[in-house]
Amino acid sequence: MRPEKEFLIKEASNHLEKSTYFFLTDYKGINAEQTSELRAKLAERGAEFHVLKNSSLRLAAKEKNLPDLSEFLNGHTAIVVGGDDASGVAKDLGKYFKTTDKVKVKGGLLGDRTLTADEVQQLSKLPSLEVIRAQLLSLFNTPATQIVSILNRPAQGLLNVLQAKAKKDN
Repeated sequence: MRPEKEFLIKEASNHLEKSTYFFLTDYKGINAEQTSELRAKLAERGAEFHVLKNSSLRLAAKEKNLPDLSEFLNGHTAIVVGGDDASGVAKDLGKYFKTTDKVKVKGGLLGDRTLTADEVQQLSKLPSLEVIRAQLLSLFNTPATQIVSILNRPAQGLLNVLQAKAKKDN
């Protein structure tokens, strides 16, 4: 194999290792300024946007024993990887597509599960990682708040009785 091809496969392989998910997009018609804008938006979430050759990505995925991506590897292909928040990245891609009508999601991989474009769109409708963490903390906090309230009731009741008695005596 030619050294240039080996380099491209290694580069694709490195991108596949950056996170537990990736999204494949069609970047046809996007100019350099729009690409920079998209990269900056994705970088806020720790994600990256890279243009790759379909053949290099196919070989790198095969090397890593990933599911067959052939159905997504046609035309102009870019990969979006990185960051902890797959749903937030999918949300940003969806917003970008709506505003520019460019960078259409072809599909992706989440863990070991292949995602269609529709499934990536459904993923984008999920709450972001920050929102899920806040909801989880709220769930953890609720029982503690209820316990404190229950433990406080007898003391509050006694205080109310003493205050009523004090008012009656005056």
